[in-house]
Amino acid sequence: MTATAEKPGRSPTAHKKLPKAIDITTTRKLLPWLVAIALFMEALDATILNTAVPTIAAALHVPPLSMKSALTSYMISLAVFIPVSGWFADRFGTRRVFFSAILLFTLGSLLCGLSVNMTMLIAARILQGCGGALMLPVGRIAMVRTFPRSDLLRAMSFVAIPGLIGPLIGPLAGGFIVAYFHWSVIFFVNLPMGLLGFLFAFRYMPDYRAKRKEPLDIIGLTLFGSGISILSYVLEVFGEHSMDLRSELFLFAVSIVLLVAYGFHAPRIKFPLLRIRLFRIRTFRAAVVGSFITRLGIGGMPFLLPLLYQVGLGYTALQSGLLIMPQTLAAIGLRPLMTRLINHFGYRRILLSNTVIIGCVIMLFTFVSPGTPVWIIVILALCIGFFSILQYTSMGSLTFADVPDEHASMGSSIASTVQQMSMSFGVALSSLAILFFVGGDRAPGDVHMIAGIHHTFIAMGLFTILTSLTFWQLKPNDGASVSRHESQEPAAEG
Repeated sequence: MTATAEKPGRSPTAHKKLPKAIDITTTRKLLPWLVAIALFMEALDATILNTAVPTIAAALHVPPLSMKSALTSYMISLAVFIPVSGWFADRFGTRRVFFSAILLFTLGSLLCGLSVNMTMLIAARILQGCGGALMLPVGRIAMVRTFPRSDLLRAMSFVAIPGLIGPLIGPLAGGFIVAYFHWSVIFFVNLPMGLLGFLFAFRYMPDYRAKRKEPLDIIGLTLFGSGISILSYVLEVFGEHSMDLRSELFLFAVSIVLLVAYGFHAPRIKFPLLRIRLFRIRTFRAAVVGSFITRLGIGGMPFLLPLLYQVGLGYTALQSGLLIMPQTLAAIGLRPLMTRLINHFGYRRILLSNTVIIGCVIMLFTFVSPGTPVWIIVILALCIGFFSILQYTSMGSLTFADVPDEHASMGSSIASTVQQMSMSFGVALSSLAILFFVGGDRAPGDVHMIAGIHHTFIAMGLFTILTSLTFWQLKPNDGASVSRHESQEPAAEG
């Protein structure tokens, strides 16, 4: 493929093709907005349905528990198609795959809103998942190849915000919609955003594709896709009465066997589905593994906080949503400060200290109890919002600091797969902790329920602090090409 504009200093394998009459400056201005729109749609859709489950179940004449399949089908579809996103981008080009992904997601949203039975709803959710699985990884690929490493941090910090906003306002928006509108509006809100994203993608998304077309690893896709989908299902139904513990453990064991089998398969072929050898790059290894482990603690907060506010303290869903909103405000308002902090201190010091700070803030929520002034809860929400987005931005941009352009697609697929799994693991781990400390259903305001949630905060906070050890492997100058940080120590070879 012939490149119409070659960026100075980039790898010769990083071929790109921009839409006609669109220069690289315009692309760099609009591409973060385009990726942010897609990420917001995906993050919002992952949570907006939760509060509307009883209403939709009644409308479709099915038991509320049957709605779980509509939730799990979306997550499983994500888990299966995210790993193959990099191959699609390299094969067919980022622009074609990205706007096709938005089109699939938007079409799936339309069909969800038009569903008249559970079968149609589940099929539409699978279609949504197919589109959502391609949007974020392919968007990351375009970002990494469009921006020089020195500008990648600022761009990534902007794109990371919608991923935090979506899960926070999703439950609140879902509850508001079903209270005042027809339940189908939950899915129709994606239509104008999807149309806008499709038009932007068709016009402004650069078209990157691999110079050499590699064959798809069918065996790897079968092993990894099956393993990750079964594991996603187990995590989604974990702790529920819809499946007994023995069945859950059996499926969990099957998923691990399949994933281990893929681990043996991947190094033995020339073109694996996911190139495990990328983990030899220290910055990539620290960012991806650290992202997974850290999110196990942080990822449970969207589950724990509504539980504390509504079940523990007796607040309404609306009041609970308003108490969570300061997290979003902190992420948006303090975004310029995040870039300066990383530039000044570098990735190693930021990730080591910030992970400990997040763990401490999580544990501070143990002081929230009936009678706690609202302003204290707001301050804690601001803190967890700022330090969480700083963590996500740091890990997300460090992931690609030393990954060659020709492996950007593979790196994005791996990072997105790990991120998706860590979110599910985080909620499952929090659920397990709640079951252990509380031991059963409690009434709102019950002292045992509040104490159990507090104990869970302590456990998750301590776990998060321990995960900071993951970042000890980093060197002071690691990621300097992205952070622009320069320590007095010489940069180490990766």
